[in-house]
Amino acid sequence: MITVGLIGKTNVGKSTFFEASTMNEVEIANRPFVTIEPNVGIGYVKILCVHKEFGVKCNPRNSVCLEDYRFIPIKIVDVAGLIPGAHEGRGLGNRFLDDLRKADVLIHVVDASGSTDEEGQPVPPGSRNPEEDINFVENEINEWFLSIVNKDWDKFARTTDLGGKDIPEALLTKLSGLSINRYHITQTLKLTNLENMKLMQWSKDDVRLFAKTLREVSKPIIIGANKIDIPGAKENIKRLKDKYSFVIPTSAEAELALRKASKAGLIEYIPGESNFKIKSALSEKHIKAIEYIRKNVLEVYGNTGIQQALNSAVFDALKMIAVYPVEDEKRLTDKLGNVLPDVFLIPKGSKPKDLAYTIHTDLGKGFLYAIDAKKKIRVGEEYELQNRDVIKIVSTLAKS
Repeated sequence: MITVGLIGKTNVGKSTFFEASTMNEVEIANRPFVTIEPNVGIGYVKILCVHKEFGVKCNPRNSVCLEDYRFIPIKIVDVAGLIPGAHEGRGLGNRFLDDLRKADVLIHVVDASGSTDEEGQPVPPGSRNPEEDINFVENEINEWFLSIVNKDWDKFARTTDLGGKDIPEALLTKLSGLSINRYHITQTLKLTNLENMKLMQWSKDDVRLFAKTLREVSKPIIIGANKIDIPGAKENIKRLKDKYSFVIPTSAEAELALRKASKAGLIEYIPGESNFKIKSALSEKHIKAIEYIRKNVLEVYGNTGIQQALNSAVFDALKMIAVYPVEDEKRLTDKLGNVLPDVFLIPKGSKPKDLAYTIHTDLGKGFLYAIDAKKKIRVGEEYELQNRDVIKIVSTLAKS
């Protein structure tokens, strides 16, 4: 399962973002270091389900279907907030960084309103430039990567070169604790123009560049620009979007309020949508709260941004696609007759054989070909899977 790490300085709304994403109850307060132990829960990315295209009713097994949307589970980890110097152990830095090792992608929750200082203490809105927080948090993570790469570097480089070892494989072994794979290593070597150099020839600047690029490749970051309903946030977000690739305006408090109201049966609300429907008589307090959300969040930004941030992390930053495997391409079922039961998140560019191995090792080992259920055609090993494909794997070895 894909793991999304929530990062940021302390007191920017990470715990609220986490609870809004997972509906796990966590401690939330307007003070630094509310989160000490990491909160771990299940959230979901959202896609249009293919059932409507086929005119069928699906029976989800590894995911959830809500109206026309399929929600695919991902793991979300909310870790302790960062302060400057975290990579040197300041604050809860060491614990924070260790909790990030297993993350595949990071959402940096930023106070877009500028209402918390670098230590996470409340200040008047607009007092803090959120770009300063982006810079220091990303620098802390890059420095953490560098400290791991740098550990015993001279000895490691000498042993690797003189022993004639495969450089990517040696680096992969050294850095295995960061949950990286061979692709991350080879891509980083290529991007840094270090792929044809012996490790002993690397300068200190080369090592630093490699560590920074490896972090960018293996743990990409998107920005969740939070607290969008506070005055001044909109202007800050515009500036951030001009400079950074993935900036998603978010209101974790608004999303949490809508999900709680929906869970209580007060409104009908699908996460990520631009509106909601009132189901029952509301108190004056509830009416005031949801109308505030409608006016200051939904009408201004189109959504609360929480679902969009999760989707952007998985589909944009990680470049994943969603594929539905079936055993019967005509009935779109598994062997038990469940219609469109499963959907898997796999890297863009994956081939049918990759999907087969994702489902079960035996299917991959015995892979023969696949059938595209939408186009009703046979596809070979070199076919590049597309987002929302429905695929039958034909194999000499049945899934056990």
